[in-house]
Amino acid sequence: MHDILFEILGAKVTGWKLIGYLGVFTFSARWLVQMQASRKAGRPVVPRMFWIMSVIGSLLCLSYFIFGKNDSVGILGFLFPSSVACYNLYLDFKSQPIKPPDSK
Repeated sequence: MHDILFEILGAKVTGWKLIGYLGVFTFSARWLVQMQASRKAGRPVVPRMFWIMSVIGSLLCLSYFIFGKNDSVGILGFLFPSSVACYNLYLDFKSQPIKPPDSK
């Protein structure tokens, strides 16, 4: 995972960097999901997908900072958001359980 896969514009890309890039993209794209849901509702809302993307993105970034870069600043930077996102996702599932499809 630490081997260089390719180089682009002078940046050496490893497997861990790809995981980090995917994490940052997912963590950032959650705001587009939130904006679209708010636009549709006509008021500020935070959809379940926002929390799912928060958990996935922060865990990917945490993995990168723990195993790929071994950077304590990055670890601390994503540890708290991942725990908050997990807790909020738990509360969301607890308050609005997924309904099974109607069987006829």
